[in-house]
Amino acid sequence: MLTDAPLSIDRKEGKTPDILIYTLSGPLTLRNMFEFQSELRSTPAPRLTIFDLSGVPYMDSAGMGLLMNHYVHCQTRGVRLIVAGSSSRVLDLFKITRVDTVLPLVASVEEAGA
Repeated sequence: MLTDAPLSIDRKEGKTPDILIYTLSGPLTLRNMFEFQSELRSTPAPRLTIFDLSGVPYMDSAGMGLLMNHYVHCQTRGVRLIVAGSSSRVLDLFKITRVDTVLPLVASVEEAGA
């Protein structure tokens, strides 16, 4: 089942050390979000965080909640958070819930880092 697939998390620096890119592959759901949540909590916040969701085919409300909570966390610390490369299914979820009016969304990591 799609929602049972593991979530792969790849963290790397962007063009400069104050940019951190998280590339996710697999569904972001309640079942597999805790490793990602732990990773976010244990990493010092840079000037800009980019979530590359191009490999995320599905997200449930828990996954979206994780993104929103981290967005608020970033806002209180003066860190920019940008979501890049959302699939059409994830983008539809953002639009239905109006999260697209809160989270900065861009088409690609390159656009986010510009």
